[in-house]
Amino acid sequence: MNQWHQRILGSFTADLSRLWVACDPDGVLLDEKLLSELRARGFEVMGYDDPFRFRAEYEERYRTAWDANEQAPSPALIVHLRHDNANDLPWDIVHNARPAVRLNLAELFPRLAYGAVRQVEPERLGSLFDAHQTELQSARGESESKDFILEHVYQLTPRSIRTPVDFWRETLRLHFAGRALPEPFAEHVATILHGRGLLVGHPVSEWLSSRNALLRVVQDAWYRNLEKLKLDGRHVPELNAPADGAGETGTEIEIPFDHTDVHAIIDSMFLDGSLHPLTVSTVPTTMPGWIKAGVVADKSSQFALAAKSIEALAAAVPEADSSHKQWSDFAKRFGEMLSRVHDLPGKDAGERMTAVSARIKEIQALADERLQAWVIAGHYADLILQPSIKGPVMVHHVPRFLRQRRSAGEARVALLVFDGLAFDQWVRIREHLIAAQQPFAFDENTAFAWLPTVTSVSRQALFSGLRPREFDDSIDHTNKEETLWKAFWQNEGGIASGEVMYRRALHQVEQLDALEADIASRKHTVLGLVIDEVDERLHKERSKEDVALWIGRWLGSGFVERLFAFLLSEGFSIYVTADHGNVDAVGIGRPNQGVIAETRGERVRVYRSDPLRAESAVAYPGTAALDIAGLPANFKPLFAGGRTAFVPNGDQVVVHGGVSVEELVVPFVRVSDVNGAG
Repeated sequence: MNQWHQRILGSFTADLSRLWVACDPDGVLLDEKLLSELRARGFEVMGYDDPFRFRAEYEERYRTAWDANEQAPSPALIVHLRHDNANDLPWDIVHNARPAVRLNLAELFPRLAYGAVRQVEPERLGSLFDAHQTELQSARGESESKDFILEHVYQLTPRSIRTPVDFWRETLRLHFAGRALPEPFAEHVATILHGRGLLVGHPVSEWLSSRNALLRVVQDAWYRNLEKLKLDGRHVPELNAPADGAGETGTEIEIPFDHTDVHAIIDSMFLDGSLHPLTVSTVPTTMPGWIKAGVVADKSSQFALAAKSIEALAAAVPEADSSHKQWSDFAKRFGEMLSRVHDLPGKDAGERMTAVSARIKEIQALADERLQAWVIAGHYADLILQPSIKGPVMVHHVPRFLRQRRSAGEARVALLVFDGLAFDQWVRIREHLIAAQQPFAFDENTAFAWLPTVTSVSRQALFSGLRPREFDDSIDHTNKEETLWKAFWQNEGGIASGEVMYRRALHQVEQLDALEADIASRKHTVLGLVIDEVDERLHKERSKEDVALWIGRWLGSGFVERLFAFLLSEGFSIYVTADHGNVDAVGIGRPNQGVIAETRGERVRVYRSDPLRAESAVAYPGTAALDIAGLPANFKPLFAGGRTAFVPNGDQVVVHGGVSVEELVVPFVRVSDVNGAG
């Protein structure tokens, strides 16, 4: 345990009290490692965001047990406040708890400017605390504090960047290591560099703070470099529209790919799927060696690149104690790789494809095993507490994030839920739009679906902004989604019901005339649209490869590009997500007892009592009876093990409901117009 964790955990001792209050305006306690260590010490952290929801959960899970002198879910409970005033809590909580523990970054880092420290992500505060204790003897101002944090937390010293090679080496290194800069630090670096005349007129701060923006620039510069070398080919697949390849001056960005420090990182980015190669007919022998990782010339080189990418992915499978960000990053890489594999040529040709498929199954098995252990260890439960200011961590955070975006100036927001869309299938949609030369850019992130990953649980959480225990009365159907969606915006967004639209069962281009007319005439402020083509199709196919082929045919109708273009033209900010993903699975038989929360979510069975669930678990070895935080107390899921499903023995199916990266981690993407709309 590091000094930082010792400093925070020293305030909490479970044997002193069973009820605690933490006043934590900066979210210090929400670091996943701290939450894990608190859990190991006998603490549960419960957020106090809504008085009524808190009271219902507190009374049911803790107060009733304590009053009856029975065992509560954990020996001690910490009520977590995201501000400084404990007196905002109910009297009985304050009266029965120990004096509030106050966690304030200004006091924890007294020699650094608070405005700078509060921008540092919670998981990086440990590194900063060590440096603060050992490297600082006197107080620093705002600018000096940013320099100190950049050096000791992000390993970046902007005043030593003097050439374009320095800039691209350090920027690529930052993003490859997963250390994108918070915007204030990125702006600080840009000011320093522009002051020296470096990259003047270009959006340096955006490249430093946004991995998506940086990759668009690098991808475009890569293709232009190859064109200069007279290598023309097919961009398969491009990452994004290349409009960000030029700065405000309109000049093209030149990246020194031939420099050793730069192309070493670029090679790794091609392998992990961050960048996409150019497919060409031949590569002349006179071509420089640095281009090899980003060019494929024939079937053999395509398979070779796929094999290398798969091995890089195998080495990156997160551990059972990894952060949710590591799992999210892995899910994106896995989706990119799986989509790439679906496009490999000559699938019926034999041995190479068989070897690729076998290796992917090995990675899936390992990832499934570790992800399930991650859930059992309580890390999934910690996601409920995570703030949604920078983006939703779980799908029920989405409405609050959109509300924040409206407050930040996005007057009209459209949430497009592609029911059942796994990340690899989003990649296929993205590639189609780029191949069709649509003027869209994509800011790609992820969110975690709710377990079990079935529509009535996860999609209802997505539209309501609630945890499943808070819509227990409708958890087995989706009939209340429209009511819950509109209630959220009335109660928390102050928007009249008439300004909020909800539509589902959208997938045909013929439906768009009526939808567009309705939106244009009523001037809705908030849209919630369910596009169900993927979910409808996956239950009819025997493999995800077949689903990918069908999605390709469906995209040919023009439904997606027309819908995106219309919404952007109407001034909407578009956010695309899914309620769950899907996996290939093999049937192990269908239990007779138990209630399926959704008839086609065949990766899970739900029981209303532990004895019934235990009986089925014995009958079906390899299944997993997991208690998921946030579900109703009498909602007991039994998950099919591995890549199996509760369907007739041996059936090959594409399903959802279970615990896998492909089902649990879904895309969350902001779609904008490269010309500035949206």
